Amino acid sequence: MSNGSSITHFLLLAFADTRELQLLHFWLFLGIYLAALLGNGLIITAIACDHRLHTPMYFFLLNLSLLDLGSISTTVPKAMANSLWDTRDISYAGCAAQVFFVFFLFGAEYFLLTVMAYDRYVAICQPLHYGTLLGSRACVHMAAAAWASGFLTSLLHTANTFSLPLCHGNAVDQFFCEIPQILKLSCSHSYLREVGLVTFSAFVFLGCFFFIVLSYVQIFRAVLRIPSEQGRHKAFSTCLPHLAVVSLFVSTIMFAHLKPPSVSSPSLDLVVAVLYTVVSQALNPLIYSMRNKELKDALLKLFEDKLLQRQ
Repeated sequence: MSNGSSITHFLLLAFADTRELQLLHFWLFLGIYLAALLGNGLIITAIACDHRLHTPMYFFLLNLSLLDLGSISTTVPKAMANSLWDTRDISYAGCAAQVFFVFFLFGAEYFLLTVMAYDRYVAICQPLHYGTLLGSRACVHMAAAAWASGFLTSLLHTANTFSLPLCHGNAVDQFFCEIPQILKLSCSHSYLREVGLVTFSAFVFLGCFFFIVLSYVQIFRAVLRIPSEQGRHKAFSTCLPHLAVVSLFVSTIMFAHLKPPSVSSPSLDLVVAVLYTVVSQALNPLIYSMRNKELKDALLKLFEDKLLQRQ
């Protein structure tokens, strides 16, 4: 029987066995990673530099882009390096760090998406109280609470998971370290404490989910009562990108961790994990900028200023 102290490294799930497919995976992930860096970096720069975007909605969007950059940088570079160098190794400390940052950043992102749903609810359903309920201090406090909640939850889960004795080898059935896969390596009955924490987190997750759903029920009821078509279009244009991001994020995570064992397989788990850890972080900037005229104008102004500076 071995425990965590005797394990010096873990073996991650390989994307492919042949060298050609490994290199294809490297270049594909590199393209997605660069797209995520560029898209989120442009959103952060545009919001930071354009005073017209210094509003609660864009402040939360800036935080979301920071979380997306952090989460994709936690998993993708290591996966690319393993494919490039034809290895599966990750150190024990590296695995623990990956578990911590994945749980921290994804937890903070989910809490932030809940806060963003509240922002849209107040903006559309209680516009006269928007400045009072979502002043600059309140926005900072809510964003800080989202980051702090993700941090504390992740710290608790990571410390508890890596205090468990591991008796079933060191092969992780995923391309990055995550808590459910580490628990599969733990000794019989020793994982029940972490299962209890996961259950509590699941109730918090569902509570946030129901809050988001309830917020959007109220939002759509309010939007449908707007008499002008232009007003309805403007309201929908600010809500639909957030709803699309929430749907992609929540649906993939729920499918990954709540699907029945009968439909589970390593290849399916791998594809779903790629969707919520890689693809969504690259798509979020595109989703938010596609129907957002203010953000498009800010990015255009940013490019024009750069061109003028060069001339």
